[in-house]
Amino acid sequence: MSTSTEQRPVVPVTPDALLRAPKVLLHDHLDGGLRPATVLELAESTGYRDLPATDAAALGTWFREAADSGSLVRYLETFAHTCAVLQDEAALVRVAAECAEDLADDGVVYAEVRYAPELFTEGGLGLDAIVRAVQAGFGEGEARAAAKGKTIRVGTLLCAMRQNARSLEIAELAVRHRDAGVVGFDIAGPEAGFPPTRNLDAFEYLRQQNAHFTIHAGEAFGLPSIWEAIQHCGAERLGHGVRIVDDIEVAPDGTARLGRLASYVRDRRIPLEMCPSSNVQTGAAASIGEHPIGLLARLRFRVTVNTDNRLMSGCSMTSEMRALVDAFGFGWTDLQRFTVNAMKSAFIGFDERLAVIEDVIKPGYAAIQAG
Repeated sequence: MSTSTEQRPVVPVTPDALLRAPKVLLHDHLDGGLRPATVLELAESTGYRDLPATDAAALGTWFREAADSGSLVRYLETFAHTCAVLQDEAALVRVAAECAEDLADDGVVYAEVRYAPELFTEGGLGLDAIVRAVQAGFGEGEARAAAKGKTIRVGTLLCAMRQNARSLEIAELAVRHRDAGVVGFDIAGPEAGFPPTRNLDAFEYLRQQNAHFTIHAGEAFGLPSIWEAIQHCGAERLGHGVRIVDDIEVAPDGTARLGRLASYVRDRRIPLEMCPSSNVQTGAAASIGEHPIGLLARLRFRVTVNTDNRLMSGCSMTSEMRALVDAFGFGWTDLQRFTVNAMKSAFIGFDERLAVIEDVIKPGYAAIQAG
């Protein structure tokens, strides 16, 4: 019997290897991930004349620069342009298909993509027609990916805008379509002045229907929004949740003392849908290197890595992981843990989640580390 203590060589985290690594994405907005060229073509076909640039490269740059304001409100204003070109069925099908295809090309094997149906009704579409169009697009994108030898499954989250009064209506829509690919519900939009408790009727309905939901909380607003989302509303996951760090004291020697809310979030394994580049753009974090994900990962919170809005942030899952590797020295073990965290936290059945973890994620990371 060998007594050798020789360890397997450490495989560097290169861009090429990162691209091949299987990824799981829980927080990605459909209207925040359009291809710039698609925005231009849809604007031309619909007669939308208010775009700030007339070629794809310049338009992509404008979205990123406009989102780099440090303000969540200003960041959200960029969506006026993407939503304006998503007001008919053909556009929704196209954008959803391209979304699934782009994510598969980035190595994403499971994604939950969210959008607010109420933002796409200006052209006369009804809410149910909007959901059917998006689901058709995701199916088309999954098929395109399969034709290229790549596998992705996309689940949909329907968002209600927290500043409006349609949360219960959208929650009912999500339940109505949950057997057709809609896996959950969310509330989005500006946090300040619009606490999650304004939507208690929607969350109570979802619990009665055994439906899943996450809540944007702890991004632009602090610990009270996280506390309300969990304790009053019953959130299963936290969209962003970066401000949970406000309930953690770090001593000069690096030891940490968790407050009661932070302890509760960690003890209950409540998933944090963290979006590093987006959080820097909206002012929730000063820089990638100062993002709370480093501390939270060290303290073994259930951290997940996400893109939020790929167009506005000019990012992908691969680039987000690369930035975290550079900032915090994360290795393959960390990246696999984040990926498994995300899959454990997905809103699909246990057997389905386990199959992706055991049959796709673990073998995929093992193959990369084998060299």
